[in-house]
Amino acid sequence: MISTDKLKQHFKKILSLDAHPGHISVGFAVGVFISFTPFFGLHTPMAIALAFLFRLNKVSCITGAWVNTPLTMLPILMASYNLGRFLRGKPAKALTFQSLDWFSLKPYAKSILLGSSLIGFAAAILAYFICYWMVTFFRRKDAALKVMTQQMEEVGEELD
Repeated sequence: MISTDKLKQHFKKILSLDAHPGHISVGFAVGVFISFTPFFGLHTPMAIALAFLFRLNKVSCITGAWVNTPLTMLPILMASYNLGRFLRGKPAKALTFQSLDWFSLKPYAKSILLGSSLIGFAAAILAYFICYWMVTFFRRKDAALKVMTQQMEEVGEELD
């Protein structure tokens, strides 16, 4: 079971990273987008790969990939499928599958991928702004972090 103290410590670790708030937020947003994809079990490896490929903040990207939990996975999968069917001009159809492996979901792949891409993109944009606000808000409380953040925002990049 995850304790709230450990969760708070993890968020404080992310919010106090020595990086530009935009850099942290972009990494988190990309991770959130990944978490909405139907590639279950591959979210963390995908987040690590994209973080290295695009030089994103690795901690925030991996954390963003964990946003979609097992509790929210099925409702998001159903919403993605229904949105994808609607956008493809198809009539509503029940989503029935035996397991969450890709072979069971393959007949529904076009609708799920379209819907999850759009929902994930919207969630990523929202996650970017929320994360940016949280980082700057948290850093205002600490004098050293506040000065560092102000300098990074003036320069527009990380300080060495």
